Amino acid sequence: MEVAVKSQEALARIVAGVKKFQAEIYPAQREMFETLKGRQQPMAMFITCADSRVVPNLFTQTGPGDFFIERNPGNLVPRYGDFVGGVSGGVEYAMLVLKVPLIIICGHTDCGVMKGLLHPDHVHGLPAVQEWMRHASEARHRIMRDHSDATEAEKLRLITEYNVLAQIENLKSHPSVHSRVTSGEVEIRGWVYDIGEGSIWAADPESGRFNKVGATKPE
Repeated sequence: MEVAVKSQEALARIVAGVKKFQAEIYPAQREMFETLKGRQQPMAMFITCADSRVVPNLFTQTGPGDFFIERNPGNLVPRYGDFVGGVSGGVEYAMLVLKVPLIIICGHTDCGVMKGLLHPDHVHGLPAVQEWMRHASEARHRIMRDHSDATEAEKLRLITEYNVLAQIENLKSHPSVHSRVTSGEVEIRGWVYDIGEGSIWAADPESGRFNKVGATKPE
């Protein structure tokens, strides 16, 4: 009974939002939506986690049509050939049809998949999640090899960053990405979004070190 009440409350809130959008938001931005109705020309592909707290258009202050977004648990990009599915299809479409000039892979703090990598017992009984997480095994191996004595908080921060860097390399294994990177038609960037403080940490393309976006000097 309690579940039924919660589901009805959730649905009522969502429907109220739809009504507000139709009555207030859409009329105020009708011209923009009319422009978008027949085509999309996003400025970037944004690959991020399915976590409900991660809202790319909110923390980048962008709008409809700006991002081609791929979301999945852990912001993972399986290496080409290891797994053909929605992520590989989305990447191929972004590269060969939409021809976006930029891809951002964005991890985030307090990620359940990253916690699961550090503590496999946390995902016991979730076989599909465990199978999906194998695409992030490189980040776990790096932590266990180089930072086994780090604090729990430090391990979680590092594995989140290492995972972003590993997924960038996985992304480059896709032929459609590799060809456009080689020809200079697309750039790839790695980010980590800090939910609690609202900050973005970006990886330096050369060193892989993450620095806060907007900071006057590296932290």
